[in-house]
Amino acid sequence: MSQFQDQMQKMRTGKGFIAALDQSGGSTPKALKLYGIKEDAWTDEEGMYTVVHEMRTRIVTSPAFGGNRILGAILFENTMDRQIGGKYSADYLWDVKGVIPFLKVDKGLAADADGAQLMKPMNDLDALLERARARNVFGTKMRSVIKEANAKGIKAVVEQQFAVAKQIIKAGLVPIIEPEVDIHCPDKKGAEVILKQELAAGLAALPAADRVMFKLTLPDVEDFYADFTKHEKVVRVVALSGGYSRADANAKLARNHGMIASFSRALTEGLTTQQSAAEFDAALDAAIESIYQASIT
Repeated sequence: MSQFQDQMQKMRTGKGFIAALDQSGGSTPKALKLYGIKEDAWTDEEGMYTVVHEMRTRIVTSPAFGGNRILGAILFENTMDRQIGGKYSADYLWDVKGVIPFLKVDKGLAADADGAQLMKPMNDLDALLERARARNVFGTKMRSVIKEANAKGIKAVVEQQFAVAKQIIKAGLVPIIEPEVDIHCPDKKGAEVILKQELAAGLAALPAADRVMFKLTLPDVEDFYADFTKHEKVVRVVALSGGYSRADANAKLARNHGMIASFSRALTEGLTTQQSAAEFDAALDAAIESIYQASIT
């Protein structure tokens, strides 16, 4: 089988979760602060990305981080263009760790409209997807946010996500569609009902051979997205931690059978630059094991 087919098989049937290592310009300073690095550690954006790449490299090269428990990892564009252990990041992930590489492709969120935030325009997406293919990336991720149970806003979010997903599929990559429902949404349960209907309609309209993944907020109703985990056009349904603590996110995830984690902040919770190698590896191992166990229910 080709590398892509090997990765597709692992993503479809493997046990484990996706590590979200894709903090971008807006979220990187916060992530570094939690890691114990203050903003005076860099002088410009490139310096900031160098510092965060060092953090990501420490995570990915740790003996705790491997394809036995981690199916995939989502990278930021700047990370894709950098190297780990003498290889480009995506190649290191797959060749050395057996972890499938994904790329965050959205450019951030537009202003609120109808209780939701669409993605900003991605005018250079085709060129980025071409670069991602050249770097041996398997799939992509793009995030919108739903803040209210507003049918018009949710429909717009899902339509935009599927429109871009088709562009990504055409480029030979597997898109992760991520219409996050804010955990502080006043009627979160109602928003999830509308979202599920729109996602089902989007899947129905996809050509039979097309494949997508969903990254969704942990739902208020247990096993709410179970139908999608069995859908022939859905490679995998993954969950975002959405601001929940790791303990809470794991507990909620374990009650949603067939859904696996794609945690960012909840994965790195408790990791600091001040830890020794042994302390860091032990803390990361414990985090990975807890998320893994919650993902295999």
